[in-house]
Amino acid sequence: MDRILIAAGSEKHVSALINQLKEIFPGVKFSSVSTGRDARRLVAEHDIDMLVVSCPLPDENGTELAEFTYSSSDTMCVLLIKSEIADEMADKVEDYGALVISKPLNREIFYRAMRFAAAARKRMLGIRSENIKLQKKLEEIRLVNRAKLALMQYLGFTEQQAHRY
Repeated sequence: MDRILIAAGSEKHVSALINQLKEIFPGVKFSSVSTGRDARRLVAEHDIDMLVVSCPLPDENGTELAEFTYSSSDTMCVLLIKSEIADEMADKVEDYGALVISKPLNREIFYRAMRFAAAARKRMLGIRSENIKLQKKLEEIRLVNRAKLALMQYLGFTEQQAHRY
């Protein structure tokens, strides 16, 4: 975990979150924004490992930001939402891979949830890397098959001859 972006409407929330997150992730670089629009811009322009959103933001409630983050980056999104609406919001954002933590924050639960989010992101990146390797291998197989087909069509090779060639 190298970079965490915090989106919160108040500086008080930002500083409290940074203090808690520094204990969980020492050595991580923190950035902060106050609107969903600014968060979108930074997520799109930079390699952000995790986005922590203290909902609601002045310009949105956070679900749209979670959807944007899911569709445009590998950033893990964590939404901090009032306990009264946390379950309802979780239903809306779980398909976008966002983690919902209810406010007020319980220190132990917050710590465990953030470690879980970091582990989930690491696992997702490993799976993505494996997927890229498999796609490259498939492309190589397709290329070999096209070459074999050309040998069979233009030089009259059998498939076994083309394979050995």
